[in-house]
Amino acid sequence: MFFEQEIKNPAKREAVALFNEAYEAQMAKDYKAAIKLYKKSIEVFPTAEAYTFLGWTYSFEENYDLAIAECLAAIAVDASFGNPYNDIGSYLIAKGNYYDCVRWFKLAIVSIRYEARAYPHFNLARVYEKRGRLLEAAKHYGLALDEQPNYMQAYNALRKLQEKLN
Repeated sequence: MFFEQEIKNPAKREAVALFNEAYEAQMAKDYKAAIKLYKKSIEVFPTAEAYTFLGWTYSFEENYDLAIAECLAAIAVDASFGNPYNDIGSYLIAKGNYYDCVRWFKLAIVSIRYEARAYPHFNLARVYEKRGRLLEAAKHYGLALDEQPNYMQAYNALRKLQEKLN
């Protein structure tokens, strides 16, 4: 699933296999098994991905404080990995915090190792819209679409916002 390249380090290879099992359990909504397998993966060879996805699993259980803690651990392992920054921002939104999340989305946007920049742009746009900063929201919906032109959720949100502005 993830980490498809050849891995020479046996511990990392084992950790990746455990990570992939954990991901499958998570997608099957077996969160207890996923948590156990992500933790085992981290025990064998800590990766930012395993910490981030462990946090994501906790978020499905609405345990946002634990999810944030795992994302912070991911950043400690690899600060260039963008996913945990976006995830922290999303968990803060879930907790109703529309202010502290902004810096995390901005950090995700500029992360070196991140392929999904449309998401922090979209999330930032939602935050700005919620806070009444409509022009900034429109800008970030547009940037989300620049990153991912077929992102229908961003397209629809931008159109709806443009109707408000007209």
